[in-house]
Amino acid sequence: MECLTEQGVTHADLPEDRDLTGWTFERCRFRYLDLAGLTTSGCRFVTCDLTGSDLSSSQHDGSAFTNCRFEGARLSTATFIGCKLTGSEMTDITTMGLTIRDGDWSYVNLRGVDLAEMDLSGLRLAHADLVDARLTGATLRGADLTSANLRGAHLSRADLTDAELISTNLAAAHLDGVQLDLSGAVRLAESLGAHVT
Repeated sequence: MECLTEQGVTHADLPEDRDLTGWTFERCRFRYLDLAGLTTSGCRFVTCDLTGSDLSSSQHDGSAFTNCRFEGARLSTATFIGCKLTGSEMTDITTMGLTIRDGDWSYVNLRGVDLAEMDLSGLRLAHADLVDARLTGATLRGADLTSANLRGAHLSRADLTDAELISTNLAAAHLDGVQLDLSGAVRLAESLGAHVT
């Protein structure tokens, strides 16, 4: 296992096959680096800067990207399975074909990000910043949206069945045709000022 700390990472620092298992990067810079096709498994990226990096077609299994910066990164056709991205900044990312399965994306900044039609079932998004995010037609069944900021978020036709919505202000989002279970409907009514008995 390799551990790199506080350095600008180049292609020379990575294996030729771009297959990383168990590596740790702390406060490293991957700015505008071509990482297309990168594979990580059980890796840790702590407070790393991936601004403008190309992660298209990359595969990540059980890796952690905590408090990292992804502004302007290309994540087209990338896959994150069981990954932890808590506290990361992900504004202006390219998401076409992005796949996310399970994992913890709490406290992630996804302002204005296009997540339309994505399957985000069971994803932990507690305290996530989803202001103006596009979630039209997204599947959020069983997702944890506790205290998520949904102001201006587009949730038309989204499926929020069994989603955790404690302290989530649904009334601040665009909800045309949204699917809610009874618990979600109660949360919506309460966010609109109703007293449900």
